[in-house]
Order: sequence, then C-alpha cells, then structure tokens
Amino acid sequence: MFARHCAALVLGAIMLATSAFARDDGRYANSPLKPWFESLHSQYGQCCSDADGYVIADVDWESDNGHYRVRIDDEWVVVPDGAIITEPNKIGRTMVWKHYVDGHPRVRCFMPGSMT
Repeated sequence: MFARHCAALVLGAIMLATSAFARDDGRYANSPLKPWFESLHSQYGQCCSDADGYVIADVDWESDNGHYRVRIDDEWVVVPDGAIITEPNKIGRTMVWKHYVDGHPRVRCFMPGSMT
C-alpha cells in the first residue's frame, strides 16, 4: 500500500513538472515583443508572458460601455475592471490571461483588441 502511494506521488510530481515545462517551451524567447508582454500587469498583478495569454476570437468576447465579458471553456466570464490592461495593444488581438477559482475560470488580465 505504501509503495503504491509513493508511486502515485512520484507520478504526480513528474506530471506537474512536465506540464510546467510545456508552458514555457522557448517558442517566444526571441520574440521582439517578449519584454513588452512580460511588462504587462493589471491590478491583480503581472500577467506574465505571451506564452501564458490566450488569443480570444471576436465571437468569444463582447463589450458594453467599457465593460467586458469573455467566453472561457464555454462559460461567459465577466472581466473585472481591475483586470483590464489599458496600455496600447501592440499585437492588435484580444487576449486573456486566466486562472481558476473553485474550478471556474476567472480573468487575471484582459487586453482588448484593436477593434474595440
């Protein structure tokens, strides 16, 4: 029983380590926008890097008088005002940086696209 428990812990640790490496696989290391992405932050903290953000299709976000909603994992999520990145969008595409609370997606950072 103890050996199975230890094996499960080791397997879990390996899975966590490989998923962490998969997020930062070096694709963006030479991007001229890498320093800009890493400087982005909202009232909730640093957004991290371009590897952590997701481009949102136009049909998956909406704006109403400066308030936003995005569809993440087939769930509409209200973007808190403090999560909105207000500096100019250098890539022109709408992006969201998400995290999960109690299994539900939440927006840590949101950058409206150039079509707003």
